[in-house]
Amino acid sequence: MDALHGSLSTFLLLLTLRFSISMDTITPDNSIKDGNVLVSNGGNFALGFFCPDTARSTPRYLGIWYHKVSELTVVWVANRDKPLNDSSGVLTINNRGSLVIYATNQSFPLWSSDISALPPNNSMAQLLDTGNLVLLQQDSKRVLWQSFDYPTDTLLPNMKLGLDKRTGLDRFLSSWKSNDDPGTGDIYYRIDPTGYPQLILYKGSQKWWRGGPWTGQRWSGVPEMTKNYIFNVSFENNKDEVSIMYGVINSAIISKMSINESGFVQRSTWNGHDRRWIGIWSAPKDQCDNYNECGPNSNCDPYNPDAFICKCLPSYEPKSPRDWYLRDGSGGCIRKANVSVCRSGEGFIKVAPVRVPDTSVALADMNLNLKACKQECLKNCSCTAYTSADERGFGCLMWYGDLVDTRTYSNIGQDIYIRVDAEEFAKYQKSRSTLAKPGMKAMLITSIAVAFFLMVVAVFWWISWRKKVRERQNKFDFRFTSSYLGDSPSEMELNESRRPSDLPLFDLSTIAEATNNFSLTNKLGEGGFGSVYKGILTDGREIAIKRLSKNSGQGIEEFKTEVAVIAKLQHRNLVRIVGCCIHDKEKMLIYEYLPNKSLDSFIFDKTRGSLLNWTTRFNIVCGIARGMLYLHQDSRLRIIHRDLKASNVLLDASMNPKISDFGMARIVGVDQIQTNTKRIVGTYGYMSPEYAMQGLFSVKSDVYSFGVLLLEIISGRKNNSYYHESSDSNMVGYVSDSGFGLDTTINFFYAQCQCYDEQLLFQVWDQWKEGSAMEVVDLSLTEPYPEHEVLRCIHIGLLCVQDSAVDRPTMSTVVFLLSNDTILPPPKQPAFIFTKTSNSGDPSTSEGAHSLNDVTVTSVQAR
Repeated sequence: MDALHGSLSTFLLLLTLRFSISMDTITPDNSIKDGNVLVSNGGNFALGFFCPDTARSTPRYLGIWYHKVSELTVVWVANRDKPLNDSSGVLTINNRGSLVIYATNQSFPLWSSDISALPPNNSMAQLLDTGNLVLLQQDSKRVLWQSFDYPTDTLLPNMKLGLDKRTGLDRFLSSWKSNDDPGTGDIYYRIDPTGYPQLILYKGSQKWWRGGPWTGQRWSGVPEMTKNYIFNVSFENNKDEVSIMYGVINSAIISKMSINESGFVQRSTWNGHDRRWIGIWSAPKDQCDNYNECGPNSNCDPYNPDAFICKCLPSYEPKSPRDWYLRDGSGGCIRKANVSVCRSGEGFIKVAPVRVPDTSVALADMNLNLKACKQECLKNCSCTAYTSADERGFGCLMWYGDLVDTRTYSNIGQDIYIRVDAEEFAKYQKSRSTLAKPGMKAMLITSIAVAFFLMVVAVFWWISWRKKVRERQNKFDFRFTSSYLGDSPSEMELNESRRPSDLPLFDLSTIAEATNNFSLTNKLGEGGFGSVYKGILTDGREIAIKRLSKNSGQGIEEFKTEVAVIAKLQHRNLVRIVGCCIHDKEKMLIYEYLPNKSLDSFIFDKTRGSLLNWTTRFNIVCGIARGMLYLHQDSRLRIIHRDLKASNVLLDASMNPKISDFGMARIVGVDQIQTNTKRIVGTYGYMSPEYAMQGLFSVKSDVYSFGVLLLEIISGRKNNSYYHESSDSNMVGYVSDSGFGLDTTINFFYAQCQCYDEQLLFQVWDQWKEGSAMEVVDLSLTEPYPEHEVLRCIHIGLLCVQDSAVDRPTMSTVVFLLSNDTILPPPKQPAFIFTKTSNSGDPSTSEGAHSLNDVTVTSVQAR
């Protein structure tokens, strides 16, 4: 259907070109009839009559659309609420000098520019290359009227949005009623001049999403504007006007901002190569973008998935604790009972980084700096908060009464200072002064260092003791424990899964015979917890045997986990276990044999990589995604893999992918969203930042790993990595938890690593921002491939590796996006994690040879 719609749009454009008028002006003697098209001088835009439903011929509208864009994209409609019912429409200039639209045998116009009367034949209309239709006085060239002053649903570059205070002209966007009805819809996008001007998206008369006030560099509610590489922005707020205008730095870029009937505003650019619009920004994005989601005097924070998004501002408490407990924050918060904030030793607490509250009730004084602003607010007991009007440090905004629609951002936002009572302020001051004293800082650092040393000693002793205990226990017994699998509400299911009673047990003699007594000729590869051998059973079945190292105490735990997990899993994209072997200290897993071995042996090998065309790679990506979706959602137990990477994806004879190596998997409850661990294991480069630095893992950790793997499959290049395992919190997580902050944490980790490798993610992100993402595609892909599909996969990969887990899609969403050509949200910056390499030349101390076996085990990295 989409292809048919696109073909019809292209046909319509080609048809109209046959009747295009070469000049770009209309005079009283030169009208535009339905069937003729006026084209701007540079060929960027066209004006004429059209029907939005390309399958029909009526109703008809006069509009302006992109002339060089193959997909019919209308940016302005004149008679949007008065369509013509036939093709008799005419655009002309009447004897009063106005532009008018007439239908056949109608003396009264359907639409008019409605200007004051001019002498006859003294006006002309011109379609400019900016998309602006202007009506000029012929002798003076004075602009009498222009379409840019009366936008519909689209904001073009160099078009103003806002209020002309001298004339009262309010330039705002209004949505179409539907995709095929350009009539005035109920979604509006405008600058509200009430109080302190701010950008607002309305649904009818209700505020739907608030972009907030202008901060000097961006809208308070649009942090993405801070570093803009496509546009230059001009904002005016003076006695004559309050307006904003976007200019395009590169005139070759075709870009627009539009709103739709669903209540979204979206910035898009045209990809001429793939002949489609690509969304680069949209709003609203999440639940906290909904206007007043948490009620008055609260702050909406979407970045902690385990906590309620609504939080009361300092010195406030929920108006209805019961509703708050039920996760309904619409009632908001009220000032705590029995407190005074009027001349009773009160003060201000900073909340950051946020979109500041609704400024329609704020008072602005651009002559005050932040310090003077504080004093001014303190003098008035009704003043509840203040901030800088301009985030560069000048101007003053003060609120009186309730604070509505405040929300937190992850890194970029404004500081706002909330008025609190004396007791609250004293607590805040004490917490600040404790850390502010140099002596206290030194004592704190010393205490942390001593505690860290003692902790390391204790951890090493505990590990040694536990290893000895496990060796004694495993010599006589083989039992599955819940400590590693993780306690969850699904305890009964976990108990059922611990002993795979239906899993065949093989004798050691049988396995020895199948592998010719574990001969080197049968060895397929070696990983972190042992070796993998190929074997042939007496019935002719080919198998792969994963033999755990006898000296690996950790390997026994992984072995138990893998048996418990994989024995219960049945999916075409998961490797199938055949049985296991337990004899004294010998622990072995027997898998189906997969002749094409692991994915990394193809995509990271330039010779073998040429065997994978795009269709095969895309099928592998989709298979991996379906396998992960099964683990996260469709299997009886929710399973987090924790070590998804190229060497842990095996390929059968038909190149179908099968996910393997569940030694690090964790079983969590169906309703459990996130958990944490002190034992961080995995492969850097695939580990999500919250897991690598804080030990927090969830299904979104696997999504991150999938995103890295997807980008590796497309590029044929590794994301630099090394294996890391710690028995307790890793150094980065420890420093971070100690309160030194992310910058200090990263610098500390950098000092340990002594180097910084530029990751594949960094390079892909850089190319994406520059609009040249296709340059990362593997050069081994020599056959023609659909670039739009590749670019979409890169886009999905970047969505999966976003820094914040809450921003990443779920695997169900990933599978949907891979299967459907829907509009994708713009990705946020990935996490760039410091990685460690070795110059020793010893592969066992750097990255470890990628797997050559059929059932891969985790690569051995520096420990």
